[in-house]
Amino acid sequence: MSMFVAPRIAIIGAGETGCGWATLIAAAGWPVALYDANTAAAEEARDHINDRVRRLVRLGLATDEEVARGLEQFRIGRSLLQAVNDADWIIEAGPEDLTVKQRLLEQVEHVARLAAVVSSSSSSLHASDLCARLRRPDRLLVAHPLRPVELIPVVEIVPGPLTAPTCVEDVRFWLRRLGRAPIVLQKEVKGNIIGRISAAVWRECIGLVLEGAISVEDLDRAVSMGPALAWSAGGPHLTHYLSARGRAPSMYLNTMLGQHEDLWESLATWTKLETEDQHKLIRAIERAYEEDSNALLAARDSRLVAVLNAMKRS
Repeated sequence: MSMFVAPRIAIIGAGETGCGWATLIAAAGWPVALYDANTAAAEEARDHINDRVRRLVRLGLATDEEVARGLEQFRIGRSLLQAVNDADWIIEAGPEDLTVKQRLLEQVEHVARLAAVVSSSSSSLHASDLCARLRRPDRLLVAHPLRPVELIPVVEIVPGPLTAPTCVEDVRFWLRRLGRAPIVLQKEVKGNIIGRISAAVWRECIGLVLEGAISVEDLDRAVSMGPALAWSAGGPHLTHYLSARGRAPSMYLNTMLGQHEDLWESLATWTKLETEDQHKLIRAIERAYEEDSNALLAARDSRLVAVLNAMKRS
């Protein structure tokens, strides 16, 4: 049985997503280089990543040995060439701007190894558009994580029409080794899968708050302690399937679909929130969560880890 050899990874972009990727990878003990055209931002990211990696140890999601090995190998690239020249996997995490990403990916291709796999962390742009300036579009795909990257396991892998299947399999394999839950989209769709689901649910949540049906705090509690909790254990389709409880699933699901038709007719369908409503919503959210954001963040992460640990034990 061959021993696993961790890939050499380069991350381009020292923003929140790039730092999240670096945290996840360094905490696993893998070699990682981080580059950002803004040298000051890259240097500031070093301490930020160090703190986040060590926090994973305190949360029980990484070991001291892995973290020590990862931080020892972590480096800031002084140039794009220095960061990516020996990388097996290059993760682009720049601004969500098509022109900027196309230019950046073109620059990466000029200095990267021919065998390197390049993934973009884009939530709204597709490989078929991102590859416009590339000579090797077969080496590019989208691998979109959720934030915080080091805590939320799911990652959307979205290959383009020209992406080599081996690249998809390599990234999926590496993500699984990192403890992630990769999902592969069978075609490119606007907003990917998670973005579309999140947008649909949030629109209904916004509508209910703005019409005065419920407060921001109770709405968040209703989602997190209701469907989100149930879906975390099985997703919406499995949840409905299991609800049949001995009845013929096809008959039960037909009944449920019929019952939902009346609800669907009453759901929010607007595609733009007027300025006045935007301000109303923002004020409501700010009033609901006026306490220290660091305390809210710590509490959120603690709950996330508890759920993740429970899922691992099942």
